[in-house]
Amino acid sequence: MVIKKNIPQLRFPEFEGEYEKRILNDTCTIVGGGTPDSGKEELWNGHIQWFTPTEIKMDYVSKSERTITELGLKKSSARILPKGTILLTSRATIGEVAIALNECTTNQGFQSLIVNKLYNNLFIFNWIKNNRYQFVRRANGSTFLEISKSEIGKIPICTPTLPEQQKIASFFTAIDQKISQLKRKLILLEQYKKGLMQKIFTQQIRFKDDNGQEFPKWEKKKLGDCLDYIQPTKYIVNTTEYDNSYQIPVLTAGKSFILGYTDETEGIYNDCLPVIIFDDFTTSSQFVDFAFKVKSSAMKILVAKLNVNIKYIFEAMQTLNYEIGGHERHWISKFSPMCIDLPSLPEQTKIASFLSTIDDKITHTQKQIEKAEVWKKGLMQQMFV
Repeated sequence: MVIKKNIPQLRFPEFEGEYEKRILNDTCTIVGGGTPDSGKEELWNGHIQWFTPTEIKMDYVSKSERTITELGLKKSSARILPKGTILLTSRATIGEVAIALNECTTNQGFQSLIVNKLYNNLFIFNWIKNNRYQFVRRANGSTFLEISKSEIGKIPICTPTLPEQQKIASFFTAIDQKISQLKRKLILLEQYKKGLMQKIFTQQIRFKDDNGQEFPKWEKKKLGDCLDYIQPTKYIVNTTEYDNSYQIPVLTAGKSFILGYTDETEGIYNDCLPVIIFDDFTTSSQFVDFAFKVKSSAMKILVAKLNVNIKYIFEAMQTLNYEIGGHERHWISKFSPMCIDLPSLPEQTKIASFLSTIDDKITHTQKQIEKAEVWKKGLMQQMFV
C-alpha cells in the first residue's frame, strides 16, 4: 500500500518536508454575522461597514453599501472583524471570499475567518478559493443551502510552515495584481470605446475620405431599411450535449453568447457573414463573423442590405435607448421602424474599421485575463495539498 505524502507537486526550492494536516478551526476563529432591526433608524447609517454576500465580487473589499452604528452592533449578533479578516459567504451562495481591508462587520450570510498569528491570511484565502467545493458539499438546507460554523471548522487543510505560507501568498498576490491591472485596462478600454461612440454617433467626430475631403451629410434611415432578417428555425441545434472539443459554436444573443460547441454538421449558418443575432424578447444583440448554430427560435438573424456596413449598424444599435415593455417579439414591431443616422458607405466602413480596432484590443485584453486566471488556477492546484 502506497502512503500518500502531503507534499505539493510544485514548490519553491528552499522548502521541503510534508505539509501538516490541520482543520480550519486550528488556523482561525470563525465568526458569524448579524442584522440590526431594519425598522430602527438609530441602528443604521453609522461608521461601521456592514457587508452582504452580494458585495463579495472582488478579492478585497473596503467600503460596504450600508453601514451600522455602534448601537446597531450591540443590538445584533454582528461582531467587529479586524482588518485582514476573510469574509466567507455561508448562505445561499457558498464559499465566495474576500479580504477586509478595514475593520467591518457582516450580515448573517457569512461565517468569517479571523486567521491566527501562526498562519497567513492570504495563504488561507487562496486555499479556500482553490477548495471551494469542500464548503459547497458540506452545505445543506431545503429552502437554500447553508454551511454552519461547526462544519467549516471541521474542514481539513494541509499547511506548510509560516515562511512558506508567506512566500506562496506573496507569489499569488503578485499574480492577482497583474490580473487586476489587466481588468483595469479592460474597463478603461471599454469606457474609451463608449465615449468615442457617443461622439461618433452624435457626429461630434467626423471622418474624412482618403483625400482629406468631408463625406456627405448623414441620412435618417429605419433599421428595417438597412437590415433584412432570417428566421433561425433551420439552424437550431438538435441536442444540447455540448463539448469544447467540437467545432461549431451554439449561440445566444445574450451575455453568455457562446453556450457550447456541437458536432452537428447540418443546419449550420455560414451565409452572408458577418451578421447580427438579435434576441426578439430581450433585444440583446451580438455581432457574429463565424459559422454557428443557435439554441432557440426566439431570435432573428439580421443581414445587411445594399450599401450598408453591418458592423456600423451593430454599433449604432448599441446606442439606442429602448425600455422593454412586455413579453413580446420586438424586431418587426419595435426595432425595424426605429431610425438611425446613416452616413455614406465609405464613412460607415471607416467608422466600423476604427471601432473594430478598439474591439481587437478589448478582445486581446480579455484573452490575457482568461489566460492569467487559468495559469493561476493551475498553479494553485499544484502548490496546495
